[in-house]
Amino acid sequence: MVDDIKPDETLDCRGLSCPMPILKTKKAINKMDSGKIIEVLSTDPGTKNDLPAFAKRGGHEYLGHKDDEGFARLYLKVK
Repeated sequence: MVDDIKPDETLDCRGLSCPMPILKTKKAINKMDSGKIIEVLSTDPGTKNDLPAFAKRGGHEYLGHKDDEGFARLYLKVK
């Protein structure tokens, strides 16, 4: 359950539109160790579709998302 996830990093992409949240996520996870969890904050509704597809292509594990007030928190485990 995403409420129990404790991220190792948080990336604030609120206010950015596609493709910036994905590009910034890619850059951030390249600096992270395998097994670490990143939380991506995004106001772009497309990120909910884009991040799972990005994770699958990159071999990462998409852990899910939860909606907050005006934005979403999305979770990804680095491969």
